[in-house]
Amino acid sequence: MAATEFQVRTKKKIARIDVTKQVEKAARELGAKSGALLVSVPHTTAAVTVGETWDEDVVTDVERALAAWVPDVRFDHGEGNSPAHFLSEAIGISCVVPLEEGKPLLGRWQGIVLIELDGPRERTVRVHAIAAG
Repeated sequence: MAATEFQVRTKKKIARIDVTKQVEKAARELGAKSGALLVSVPHTTAAVTVGETWDEDVVTDVERALAAWVPDVRFDHGEGNSPAHFLSEAIGISCVVPLEEGKPLLGRWQGIVLIELDGPRERTVRVHAIAAG
């Protein structure tokens, strides 16, 4: 399984960043044509998923909902980022996207989204090409 990675500098505490173009570039660099891409982040306070990327209102709404999802309660973890750990586990640190003719096979409004939950930070996104057959 061939793999590569790229960096993303986030700018807000909670943010959704469309990384579809970077993943497409990674697939090209790997020479991947068909099969699937495993996209992941090696972080406990970030996530990656497939979601709506076309409508900026959806981006803002989801960021707002993520910020409100975990109530402001006293957590034992002293760093103050326990909600980010919870959200990362709930959303997930990886997604698998079908690959056809060298491009992620996504719906019209879909994109591959890095979700920052404890920014701003520099994040690593890993892309593994899984060949068909």
